Amino acid sequence: MSKVPVLVTGGAGYIGSHAVLALKDAGWPVAVIDSLVTGFRFAVPDGVPFYEGDIADEALLARIFAEQGTRAVMHFAGSIIVPESVENPLKYYHNNTAKSRSLIAAAVAAGVPHFIFSSTAATYGIPEVSPVTEDSPKLPINPYGMSKLMTEIMLGDTARAHPINFCALRYFNVAGADPQARTGQSTAGATHLIKVAVEAALGKRDHVGVFGTDYATPDGTGVRDYIHVSDLAAAHVLALEALIADPARSLTMNCGYGRGFSVLEVLNAVDRVTNARIERRLEGRRAGDPDSLISDNRRIKATLPWVPQYADLDVIVNHALAWERRLTEIRATEIPGAG
Repeated sequence: MSKVPVLVTGGAGYIGSHAVLALKDAGWPVAVIDSLVTGFRFAVPDGVPFYEGDIADEALLARIFAEQGTRAVMHFAGSIIVPESVENPLKYYHNNTAKSRSLIAAAVAAGVPHFIFSSTAATYGIPEVSPVTEDSPKLPINPYGMSKLMTEIMLGDTARAHPINFCALRYFNVAGADPQARTGQSTAGATHLIKVAVEAALGKRDHVGVFGTDYATPDGTGVRDYIHVSDLAAAHVLALEALIADPARSLTMNCGYGRGFSVLEVLNAVDRVTNARIERRLEGRRAGDPDSLISDNRRIKATLPWVPQYADLDVIVNHALAWERRLTEIRATEIPGAG
């Protein structure tokens, strides 16, 4: 298959930087646009063309598409903190929906034929049934989920009106880091459980809060489907190949392993990997947290030749831990004002 030039938006962020590595490792020509508001320049590999800018800047996008000969967009840029979306909904509708509209418009204007979108299981809200299929009702309970669903709808409408096809991948709980520790979750104050837990294991936090112990789950804590970020990135490359192979087809697929772990099981895994014990503080439930959120991943398995390589909780924790240690070194030398 011809490996076409790909522009990765948000390619200096957590998931975007792993997608850049997956593309680069597989020999795809790749360029990155990132505002560096939440991304890190060090996360973009040497030799990858980098543009510091905003995806709402359609003139800049037109220039990038022309300079790079872009034939596909992988779109990761956006805001992702659910509680913040409730407090500041207009930020999310601006960053995630309005700016995505500008990006899609620029792609259509430049004749870019393929678009892969970083969507989320938050589009389902609190599902009545878990595992969740792609056909489950889309009832987001926060502006983050709604802003992503609105972008999915825009892509569907655009693909019907213009010669562009798309794949929306609905992520479940993304975790871990590049197995070679080239990139990982670098955001300060992150809220992802495994990130928080490895920070606590390394003494960067004094405890981990467990929000809710009375859920309808085996141990009373919330159950989530944790997917290794490198397996997720691999799914994006395979999705791109599928779009190129059949330009008339668009795809919407869950991206998860189809099994879940509870909060306490995750913390026990971190204890097991580090041979130490993290302090747990039991706290009340957070509004809007479902008991269980697990993907039905039969569609992606049937559609793509996707075989996860890192579907093991201890492996995910090990990779997250290795990156957290590496990040301490990087922060001491490469992040201004940090260390």
